[in-house]
Amino acid sequence: MEEPHLIYFADPMCSWCYGFSPVIADIRRAFGRALPIKLIMGGLRPGTDTPMADKAKDELAGHWTHVHEATGLPFNCAALDREGFLYDTDPAARAVVRVRRDNPELALTYLGRLQAAFYGEGQDITQAEVLADLAAEHGVDRAAFLADFESRDLKQETWGDYGTSQRAGVTGFPTLVAGPNREGAYGVVTRGFAPGDQILAVLNQWLEGAVVSH
Repeated sequence: MEEPHLIYFADPMCSWCYGFSPVIADIRRAFGRALPIKLIMGGLRPGTDTPMADKAKDELAGHWTHVHEATGLPFNCAALDREGFLYDTDPAARAVVRVRRDNPELALTYLGRLQAAFYGEGQDITQAEVLADLAAEHGVDRAAFLADFESRDLKQETWGDYGTSQRAGVTGFPTLVAGPNREGAYGVVTRGFAPGDQILAVLNQWLEGAVVSH
């Protein structure tokens, strides 16, 4: 049977996933490789081809205010203010999948970096050059990253993640699943944002029952 692990369904351009990023960092610090996290891209708005209307931007900014109030994380709306901005989540998700190919643990770190860049710094992470620059910050070969970015197989791999998310019945992000327990079953840790102390308490309790002592 597989060792206990977590499955994290997320999207780089989901504001509540940004809010959840410190919780993921807490989990990694608390458990390290004793509780690996498998990252799957959920597919929030992949393939959007219509620029955001002002009304939609205002509504989104309202959501961001809620996340800021709940988490204290900074928000910068500069990316939304760009002329013709497309809220297409596929490029950023594909970038995470590209990094995950080489290093699954780095993919989690890179996801957090993309979120901070978009929400906290107002960078446009729908652009390949921006995504490559942020990957290079973490030691990823920039030229190799860009060479793969528009490849058919990387696009298919990313859309494969979306399909996995849908088949798993995930309807919102973040969603965190833990498993297998002693019976080989998986269970939902949280659907949506929850604070770190609450999540860590649930995981500690779950691990006590999930791991068979030797």
